[in-house]
Amino acid sequence: MTSITSVELNYLVFRYLQESGFTHSAFALGYEASINKCPIDGNLVPPGALITFVQKGLQYLEMEANLSNNDTDMDEDFSFLQPLDLITKDVYELRQIIKEKRKSLQKEKDKDKDKDKDLGREHEGERGRIRDKERHEREKELEKDKERSDKDKDREKQHEEQTNREMVTDQEDKVEVKLEDNKVLGGSEPMDISTTSTSQACEIHSSDVTILEGHTSEVCACAWSPTGSLLASGSGDSTARIWTIADSSSRHGSNGPPNVLVLKHVKGRTNEKSKDVTTLDWNGEGTLLATGSYDGQARIWTTSGELKSTLSKHKGPIFSLKWNKKGDYLLTGSCDKTAIVWDVKAEECKQQFDFHTGPTLDVDWRNNVSFATSSTDNMIYVCKIGEVLPIKNFAGHQGEVNCVKWDPTGSLLASCSDDITAKVWSMKQDKFVHDLREHSKEIYTIRWSPTGAGTINPNQQLVLASASFDSTVKLWDVELGKLLHSLNGHRDPVYSVAFSPNGEYLASGSLDRSMHIWSLKEGKIVKTYTGNGGVFEVCWNKEGDKIAACFANNIVCVLDFRM
Repeated sequence: MTSITSVELNYLVFRYLQESGFTHSAFALGYEASINKCPIDGNLVPPGALITFVQKGLQYLEMEANLSNNDTDMDEDFSFLQPLDLITKDVYELRQIIKEKRKSLQKEKDKDKDKDKDLGREHEGERGRIRDKERHEREKELEKDKERSDKDKDREKQHEEQTNREMVTDQEDKVEVKLEDNKVLGGSEPMDISTTSTSQACEIHSSDVTILEGHTSEVCACAWSPTGSLLASGSGDSTARIWTIADSSSRHGSNGPPNVLVLKHVKGRTNEKSKDVTTLDWNGEGTLLATGSYDGQARIWTTSGELKSTLSKHKGPIFSLKWNKKGDYLLTGSCDKTAIVWDVKAEECKQQFDFHTGPTLDVDWRNNVSFATSSTDNMIYVCKIGEVLPIKNFAGHQGEVNCVKWDPTGSLLASCSDDITAKVWSMKQDKFVHDLREHSKEIYTIRWSPTGAGTINPNQQLVLASASFDSTVKLWDVELGKLLHSLNGHRDPVYSVAFSPNGEYLASGSLDRSMHIWSLKEGKIVKTYTGNGGVFEVCWNKEGDKIAACFANNIVCVLDFRM
């Protein structure tokens, strides 16, 4: 008799958790059950395998109960049993239930049979005529529907054009919010911008979209080189890719495929989940790309696609990874509850920090030698190279801390959590400076605007953006700890936000398959693009004229942006 091993069952449960979006649970099981060491080829296991397996088991039990030795009639719909019966009762009890139900069903059938014989002959001819008539009526109705639909489309188009004209006029009248001279004009009340019916005029034209195909699994991360036209992407297909993106003028002149380098994290061709590329980051000079993988290794690659270093010490998947500004250290955070600073030149671990009691979810450098880490243990630690204890502990979140980000000057730290809050912390005090509580669901990520002191836009107000599973993006005045805008254009969780280099626009990507570009001055959508899968990450190039978005349906899109 065929049996399933514990290794196989663990893998099926792991895949079920992963496919259902229970990311942290999947990571924990994968780590504890050593899924990355199991011999199963992930390519051979179809999506939804655990559900299929359970359903097959129920079907088998159902068939076994329905069939007895003298049963030769297989033409049954097997609707006598409920799933709960199958789970809680043995085969003998199930057969008794079926026997009773069959008896009562047979009695009903015998009664109906006599009536049907008489009525059948009488109505057979009538039924045929009715069927013909109904078919004819349906065909006529379909033709009418088509005509009505065409008319409705014309009317809707005219109405939408009129509405858009009115909306633009209305927006111009109403929106007087300006982010100038560190002041928000137009009153102290936050604006609640609802844009559920986005104007078609905002849709980015297909001629301004470059679709990069090649990944064979969802694309989880993307990042532009800070110096050139290179775009990096990381995927569940165990590869990262470096794409050379032509500028707009030369792109329209050529139809050839984009130049791409494939950085394989495993030999051969596989979608093995232990090699997922979970995170990536360019050094400040744009000469080296670091990638973090589900196998716990960090890798450093040259721009020509050569593997320069493999950094191995973590005992679990790497969730986040960042270069310091100087480019001599690489920082990684892992499911093994630790963070490691790597000496890039020596290709070795400089120091391992093991303060957290749960997986490390995010890391961010404050300066060249100190950084913050966040974890599922609700804690944030500020650490420094050479120090054996954290130089600061921030306690206050009541749920997993998903993301930490230092402001451009390194004086304020923002954090966001599953406890539905974002918080702002200062090194000068232990308690948070601001507790931002306007979201209604978990906050997935946060970003600071490239504005204010220490940036190339020093005369603009510093703003914090938070993206949540409540489908909104919120913009905060961090000086006052108050909500500036609520951007309500998405219909599903928002996974990523990115400010344009000039600080005037914000891009947001959601599981609703759309990427919106918002004007921060007006608090409204100015451009939008809808793909064929959820958006996991969005990022701007250095010049601010291109935005990359990576999608769940294995593609990366590059959008030309001009206003």
